[in-house]
Amino acid sequence: MLDYQKYIDILDDWIVNRDKTVVAVFIIATLILSAGFGMTATDSGTSQFTEGVPAQEAFDEVNDNFEREPFGEGTGSTTLIQKDQNVLSKPAILNMLKAQNRLTERESQDVVGTTSVAQAVAQTLDPNADTLPEQIDAVEAASQTEIKSATRTTLERQPAVAGLLSNDLNREEPSASATLTTVTHEVSGVSSSAGTEGSSPLTPIQQEAEFIVSSVDGDISVFGSGLISAELSSVISDSLGLVVPAAVVLILFFLIIAYRDPFDLLIGLVSLAMAIVWTFGFMGWAGIPFTQMLITVPPLLLAIGIDFGIHAVNRYREERIEDIEPTPAMRTATDQLLPAFFIVTGTTVLGFAANGTSQLGPIRDLGFVASVGIIFTFLIFGIFLPSFKHFMDRQRVRYNLPEFSIAPIGSEDSAVGKSLTVGVTIARRAPYIFFALVLVSTAAMGAYGTGIDTRFTTEDFLPPEENPGYVEVLPEAVAPSEYTVTKQINYLEDTFESGESDTVTIYVEGSLQDGTALEEIRRANQDPPDSFVTAGGSADTTSILTVINRYERTSPEFRQLVAQNDQNGNGVPDQNLPTIYNALYDSPYGDRAESYMTDDYTRTRIVYSVESDASQQEVTDDTRAVADEFRMEATATGSVVVLKAVSDVIAESAYISLALAILASAAFLLFAYWLLERRPGLGVANLVPILLTIAALATTMRYLDIPFNVLTGTTLSIGIGLGIDYSAHLVHRFSEEYRGDTGLLEALDISVRGTGGALAGSMVTTTSGTGVLVLAVVPILGQFGLLIALSVLYSFIASILVLPTSIVIWDHSRNTLDSLLSSRSTWSPN
Repeated sequence: MLDYQKYIDILDDWIVNRDKTVVAVFIIATLILSAGFGMTATDSGTSQFTEGVPAQEAFDEVNDNFEREPFGEGTGSTTLIQKDQNVLSKPAILNMLKAQNRLTERESQDVVGTTSVAQAVAQTLDPNADTLPEQIDAVEAASQTEIKSATRTTLERQPAVAGLLSNDLNREEPSASATLTTVTHEVSGVSSSAGTEGSSPLTPIQQEAEFIVSSVDGDISVFGSGLISAELSSVISDSLGLVVPAAVVLILFFLIIAYRDPFDLLIGLVSLAMAIVWTFGFMGWAGIPFTQMLITVPPLLLAIGIDFGIHAVNRYREERIEDIEPTPAMRTATDQLLPAFFIVTGTTVLGFAANGTSQLGPIRDLGFVASVGIIFTFLIFGIFLPSFKHFMDRQRVRYNLPEFSIAPIGSEDSAVGKSLTVGVTIARRAPYIFFALVLVSTAAMGAYGTGIDTRFTTEDFLPPEENPGYVEVLPEAVAPSEYTVTKQINYLEDTFESGESDTVTIYVEGSLQDGTALEEIRRANQDPPDSFVTAGGSADTTSILTVINRYERTSPEFRQLVAQNDQNGNGVPDQNLPTIYNALYDSPYGDRAESYMTDDYTRTRIVYSVESDASQQEVTDDTRAVADEFRMEATATGSVVVLKAVSDVIAESAYISLALAILASAAFLLFAYWLLERRPGLGVANLVPILLTIAALATTMRYLDIPFNVLTGTTLSIGIGLGIDYSAHLVHRFSEEYRGDTGLLEALDISVRGTGGALAGSMVTTTSGTGVLVLAVVPILGQFGLLIALSVLYSFIASILVLPTSIVIWDHSRNTLDSLLSSRSTWSPN
């Protein structure tokens, strides 16, 4: 049998007899780990969450096979958004053409092409106007009547142009309140995921484009992946700039109240700082980038560290208030606290580590970094803080320095101590009735909580459309930047039927030389589902059929070839397809054809525009339904489908990690209490308030409409880790007191008054420290901070109110079982 006390005695000897050596070792370790700060990179955005997701892998395969920029590889695009009473009026068309022209003339913009409604109208007015200056001349020379006529003609001949105009388009008297223009730049390092990364080569181009476009009359704004990337990057520093100072102020305030001694306050703050330095220094050495998700780690470490620190000092003070000298008082305190810290650390690490089962890399990183940080926190607050405290108190005695307060928070006669015994009173008077109510409530809340929604979008990581009111009163040094991207995204979704990112792709594999292949693509475009954008009764789509139709309009010879091989006269060739493909690939449209079909004619993609206000679930279901209509092998993918797949992974990860955290924590608690106290049943009693906490947290999420996302999806398993922190301290203190002649309820009363006081101080400080995440610029961080603060609050309430009853039920059950076993051993059939 493992004699754990022997190891605790060894640590005790180091803590009280070699305190200066212990402090020196920890300071050296801090200096070494702090060097890792300079090695820490940053990463942000949504692309980090899609790696390894099957839907994303399929989308990557599509992009690898087909993705061709219209103007060649190494290009990226910027969107110009024009708003006007009528963007199809002569002045508005001229303003847009001038904006395009000024961007094109600026060498640093590296413009290789532009596409707009204004250009299409100008070329209808003058088919020979190939350049932007010529197009400007054509519009300036035309009357408003001529422009109206040209606009009607353009909308009739080029249906796709309507997709660049707002939903309020009037075709009869051509008018619309907004239009989009695409400007393509030659730039290296642009990928299909640009804009969801932490940085983008388009960022400086689009920031300069904002300045250039502002010189043109009219309301024209710039939007693009480079600007999104810039805001995704700055939102991390802005959030830290708000959260960290607020957390420091609140934590400092409540720690002053909890410690009531400047020396103890200094010890606690140094220990907290060391826990942060060790963890983030380790990240640098390990090469783990800092992401939005890891913003949550400092508050979590502070939560555990504050709890450990207050418990350590409070338990030591309980001994010192009895006039016991520092060295024996510290030995007694660490004898009791180190096993409790071990239990808390083990279960908390298991709660975080359960996220290692997630398919999403950032969630795995969060679980790993938090687990390592909790272990560091255990070492610092379990060994360094007692050593430092012991050293400081010896110096106080040596130099006759004053002691400001040695009273524990929950002393017997204090208001806090008296208010904490409510749970003991319930356990004394009606334990079974109360326990039954707890079980029923937990089951009911758990059932209600299963209805939590799951969502994952790029907007989760962007700031709100308008900063909250408190931002207006902040000093400029800490005030967040002005953000525009979210407002632009919302405007695009509300104003246009479908945006650039509102597309899905069906990836088809099979013999495209078969006579029915193109007919099959055409048939899939008929009678599209509700979430698909329609054009003339068919789906708004681009595919190899689109390229064939475009080449037909410019080549009479190719048009005749298609007609000769169109048996049913519907415009789609259904025989001699290799001949048609060969002619298409040998034409100026060959590069465009390669964007939709491989040169061995075995794979193709069809891109559909979808309604911007349709839900991810609706779009994904409809895309899969269309894919199922193909006789060839067809796979539904695209950005919307990928985001829905990530949402599904988040929900799956949340429930799997929760189940694993519960099972692993239960097994660990049974083993730990058997090893330390030979009372494994206490582990079960320990779990009851935790299950109630998790059920209450899930209920809160559903009631407040807080969905599972990449951050909040981890809160249930993390809630176990944080919740056990409270119940484990109380149970372990009870097991220490429930010995000899001390009765059950008396031991509970002593435990709740003593350890409960430290729990109360820890709860107030921790909920404040983690709750400040609601100040973060990104709403997703605010939701996470609120849930973590609530999990701490719920855990404290459940531990104080429910745990005493749970322990009474455990004790009664144990005694009943012992009586049964005893009666069986003494009973004889003779």
